[in-house]
Amino acid sequence: MTHVEGAEAVDGPADGSATAAEAGPDRPLRHNRDFLLLWSGASLSFLAARVTAVAYPLIVLWHTGSPLAMSVVSTAALLPLLLVQLPAGALVDRWNRRRLMLVCEAGRLVAVGSVALALAAGRMTVAHLAACAFVEASLAVFYRLAERGAVRNIVHPAHLPTALAQNEARGRAAGLLGQPGGVLLQSAARWLPFGFGALGYLVSALSLLLIRKDFQQERADRTCRHRMATEVAEGMRWLWRQRFLRAALGYVAGTNVLFQMLALALILRIKEAGLPSATLAVVLGIGGVGGLCGALAGGRIQRRMRQRMLLIGGAVAWALLIGAMGLTSEPVALGTLYAGTGFVGAVFNVGASVYQVRTTPDALQGRVAATAGLIGSGTNALGSVAAGLLLAAWGAETTVRAIAAAMAVLALLAVLAPDLKGEITDDRTDTGTGSITGG
Repeated sequence: MTHVEGAEAVDGPADGSATAAEAGPDRPLRHNRDFLLLWSGASLSFLAARVTAVAYPLIVLWHTGSPLAMSVVSTAALLPLLLVQLPAGALVDRWNRRRLMLVCEAGRLVAVGSVALALAAGRMTVAHLAACAFVEASLAVFYRLAERGAVRNIVHPAHLPTALAQNEARGRAAGLLGQPGGVLLQSAARWLPFGFGALGYLVSALSLLLIRKDFQQERADRTCRHRMATEVAEGMRWLWRQRFLRAALGYVAGTNVLFQMLALALILRIKEAGLPSATLAVVLGIGGVGGLCGALAGGRIQRRMRQRMLLIGGAVAWALLIGAMGLTSEPVALGTLYAGTGFVGAVFNVGASVYQVRTTPDALQGRVAATAGLIGSGTNALGSVAAGLLLAAWGAETTVRAIAAAMAVLALLAVLAPDLKGEITDDRTDTGTGSITGG
């Protein structure tokens, strides 16, 4: 049996409260009332966030006509990914998850509700929008980290792959519906996207109040509080000791760079082919369907394949699909190939989520997820810069082929990397109560 060095115990649900195990592994997940409440409420929350995210830059550009003002608001919405994630992870592990999620939904309701009222009254300012975008995105980071840690305390361990696959599908569907929905609502009335967002956050908060199970285990050191930097460092040290997770995150960072490059290369590819800009919407729409299908299938695939094989197989499939994208500019073909990359990416996301949630002690869930998220999102800027340089020098077709070659190199490195052979196998983590010892 394969182990990860330095791994700690995988904690089970708290014994003193209603536990996820009560439902039993033989009872379908669709009969888990608390999970359905959490999932449906979070679905509305994610959809509301997608709708308002696309509305912010549209509203600013419509009111001011200034691309610089639009950039200010967009940057304010992205800053929390860099500034908030690490402290948010520590606070999520310190605070009560349910109460924190309720505060997040209440705060987001107030923020977007104030934007809706300001727009309805004709009193919109760029400073107000930027502040609300920053607050909404910051609270979204807290909510996402808390909800991810809560899931394994709501569902039976045997249902965790299915639950996280449904969460991935929820995010993909929110993206598919939220972006065009935000545009349509904004076209009907400028305040409508934010009114919809406020309603979504309200319903999400109400669903949290109806859930009976605890969102976390009892904290043995509840009265012991360390400095924030100490708690953040504790999560980072734990993650660093996990050989497999550490190597897998390096792989993820590399693929994220390449996919940032691919997204920009696709835009230029369509322009160089003389196709209308609406073609991009078709390509991205088809690609989004592929991602949704991958999310729905991810739980079943994850149960049949080890994480290392998902990493290697995914990189090989990505290299072939992206390589083929360098050989065609036909919109349907590009969209179909892009859908293939989205399918693989969604399956990998499900597998990675299941592995991280299962192997991370409950008391460290927020900090480990935040550190992993920072590594993943932190590479996006590097990908954008690299794409700009390569596209200017080589053009879209050659850049896409270079991306495919780089993905093939990542697949080879994944095959050779010794740390990716140190995976914790599912039979040691499915129970949620066993101890994982260092190898």
